[in-house]
Amino acid sequence: MAPGQDHQTLRVRLVQAASSLDPEENRRRLSGLVAHAEPGELVVFPEVFARDFGSPDSDLAPFAEDLDGPFVTALTETAAERGITIVAGMIRRSDDPRRPLNTLVVRGEANAEYDKIHLYDSFGHKESERLSAGEWKPVVIDVQGFKVGLMTCYDLRFPELARALVDAGAEVLVLPAAWVAGEHKRDHWRTLVHARAIENTVYVVAVGQPEPRYTGHSTVVSPMGDVLVELGCGEGNVATLLDRDQVVRARKVNPSLANRRG
Repeated sequence: MAPGQDHQTLRVRLVQAASSLDPEENRRRLSGLVAHAEPGELVVFPEVFARDFGSPDSDLAPFAEDLDGPFVTALTETAAERGITIVAGMIRRSDDPRRPLNTLVVRGEANAEYDKIHLYDSFGHKESERLSAGEWKPVVIDVQGFKVGLMTCYDLRFPELARALVDAGAEVLVLPAAWVAGEHKRDHWRTLVHARAIENTVYVVAVGQPEPRYTGHSTVVSPMGDVLVELGCGEGNVATLLDRDQVVRARKVNPSLANRRG
């Protein structure tokens, strides 16, 4: 555990980096992108950092890997070398050889996987034509004593998943994304991240790929809706500290979870 940390705080790092179409290049970048991370940090990379989606009609199956493949191996080694926990996205082989899974992998203090539930069949895209949806299985991990729930990109538009994670104990929602740029998209990103934080009185750590293809503006929003940090449109790397007392205070001031009916 890093100096100055205890089980009441969690240091998180946002890595807003563009993944290329070359998986080997993306693996090589891992160690450099966490070079400033302190032991005990939770470091969040974007969705599909292992290899970008490519063109909207491209076949992703040839780039799918297993959990013992080169990307997860590199992720595991990097997390161990730095004494950190890393969350990063990849395309993972599924039972359907034509349609792999969009998977978040966690390695370090926690070891877990989350398969994206809601596929991006929206704004003219049809992600379900080349990917399989994950089962309804909310995933909550423990990092430095904090309960952390996992979501991916388009999942942000479905408040029932965020609420299910909170009902499972999440105090922090981590959302890697490749939020495609376009009209209204940046406003939707910001608004929905704030909404998920405020309505659930949790921290939301939302980390996307940068412009021009994606929206950037990775951010951490507090349980009361305050922006702790926000990156711009380009590549960036920044850390901030989450404080459990802020969750406790927010739930006293705004006891919306306790006031639910039905």
